[in-house]
Amino acid sequence: MRKLIFAWTIILFASLSCGKTSTSGCTPATIASENASMISYCTTNAINYSQHSSGILYEIITPGTGTTPGPNSRIYITYTGKLFDGTVFDSQSNPALTGWVLSTLVDGWKIGLPLIKKGGRIKLVIPSSLGYGCAGSGTVIPSNSPLYFDVTLIDVQ
Repeated sequence: MRKLIFAWTIILFASLSCGKTSTSGCTPATIASENASMISYCTTNAINYSQHSSGILYEIITPGTGTTPGPNSRIYITYTGKLFDGTVFDSQSNPALTGWVLSTLVDGWKIGLPLIKKGGRIKLVIPSSLGYGCAGSGTVIPSNSPLYFDVTLIDVQ
């Protein structure tokens, strides 16, 4: 019986670890491979960017003066998200409809939003690996798509 349980444990572990391989055949883009298109996007759209060590390009429009969000902060924001072709894939102008915990959001936001404080505004150009990666998001965000966000941090709790 122990051998059978051990065998099933090994099979289960092997099948779970194989789950990380993309079944769609998509190879995740590297940050380095997207850097030139991200810089080009910033140049074309007059974004006076700085580069974060993570690979995110950002411009702080207004630094804010309030609280800096941490991983467990509930953030209330207004934002617009676009693909590089200009397609708006998401936006919110009513901060009362946000109130998300920062640690539950895409990695690009987890890195970028703590660069400002309550009342601040930031433009983020996020490599796909810190966004939705190989999976994309539904039919709106294709796989391996770097993303642009203009975010205003209305409140931090």
